Amino acid sequence: MCGRYTLATPDPAALRARFAVGEAVEIAPRYNVAPGDRVLAVTTDREGAPRGELLRWGFVPPWAKSPDTGLKMINARVETVATAPAFRLAFERFRCLVIADGFYEWLTLPGGGKQPHHVARSDGEPFAFAGLWSCWQASADAALRTCTILTSAANAIVAPLHDRMPVILRRADERAWLDRSTAPARLGALLRGLPAAQTAVRPVGRAVNDARYDGPECLAPPAEGVQAALF
Repeated sequence: MCGRYTLATPDPAALRARFAVGEAVEIAPRYNVAPGDRVLAVTTDREGAPRGELLRWGFVPPWAKSPDTGLKMINARVETVATAPAFRLAFERFRCLVIADGFYEWLTLPGGGKQPHHVARSDGEPFAFAGLWSCWQASADAALRTCTILTSAANAIVAPLHDRMPVILRRADERAWLDRSTAPARLGALLRGLPAAQTAVRPVGRAVNDARYDGPECLAPPAEGVQAALF
C-alpha cells in the first residue's frame, strides 16, 4: 500500500516546468503527506491539456453518498482497477499524476515494533505516482476533487518492507498515462513500476509515525542504536 509519502525538496520552478503545474498552484515542501491531505497533482482539462491542481487524497466516486468513503480508498490495485466499480470510470477517463519524491514503509522488527523507512528513486529525482481522480458534487456550487494512488506488487528492494508499493511511472510514460486516448491495452504496460535497480531505501527516525507532524525530522536518520535497514 501507500499510506504516507513526501515531496520534501521541491524546486518550485523546476517542478512547474517538469509537470506543467501553473503559477496559481501552491508548491510547498511536504515531509509527511497523509490520507485526507491536499496533494499536488496533474489532471487534464476538458480539452485534454495537463493542468496542475491540489486534490484531496482519498478517492470519492461521483455516486458516493458521503465524502467519508474517501479515506478508505487512498489506493487502487492495478490488478483490479479496470473492473472495480469505484475506479472503473476513472481508470478509463480520469487518470492523473500525483507528484512526489519518496514514500514511507515500516519494517516489522524481530523483537516487536516497527522501523520506518523512506523509499525513493536512486537518483533522488522527483517523480509521479500513477493516480486516478474524481469530482464529487456536494451541492450545485461545491465540488470535492479527490484522488487515489495505484499500487502493484513490490519490487525486490521494497518487498522486505511490504508486499505492495505505489506505482512510480517512468517519465517517458507520464504523458500517455494522462492522455485519454491511450488504448486500454497499453495502460497496463505503463504500470510496471520502478525497477529494483532504480530504488533506494533508508531507515529514518520515528517522527514520521505521527501523521499530524510534517517537518524535516521525518527524514532524519534513526536514533543511534536503532536497528539499521536490511539493505
